[in-house]
Amino acid sequence: MSNTVRLHLIRHGDTAAPWAEEPDPGLSELGHSQAAEMAQAMAPLGPLPLICSPMRRTQETAAALVTEWQLEPRLEPRVTEIPGPAGSPAERRVWLERMLASRWPEVEPELQDWRQSVLAALQDIEREAVVVSHYVAINVAVAAARGDDRLICFSPSHCSHTVLDVGNGTFEIVALNDSVDSDLPLPG
Repeated sequence: MSNTVRLHLIRHGDTAAPWAEEPDPGLSELGHSQAAEMAQAMAPLGPLPLICSPMRRTQETAAALVTEWQLEPRLEPRVTEIPGPAGSPAERRVWLERMLASRWPEVEPELQDWRQSVLAALQDIEREAVVVSHYVAINVAVAAARGDDRLICFSPSHCSHTVLDVGNGTFEIVALNDSVDSDLPLPG
């Protein structure tokens, strides 16, 4: 693959409340600990440009790298959480369960547009960077690399490190779901 950019996709840390109950929760105590461990593991790779979703949980996760690398993140709304319905927690939970079992051709056009915006955002990054994002958004990129039309094709752990090479309209998996809790070395 020529003209490729290496992207380090980090899923946010554990949240203080489930998404179905709170649309924009911050991190739990565990999530802050996971973010600190992730930043320590990622430190030797940087400083790299830091891009994150505008959601509170991704900004709190990125804060550990902000401290480590002494730089400010760029907020990128196109790598935010999958847009869901307003409504009661029970309605949101039912919707989410239905969505997670779906394939992209089956979902509403608005969600297909969101998927395309995630892919475009990642393709627009011009140099190696860290992107702090969300479960479904990271799945969008991995599914593109695999040619998979499922909304969920793998399960990234909180603060896991997924590495993709992106370029020329293609996505290539370098490392999938390396967790800060594992003994595996981070790709360099």
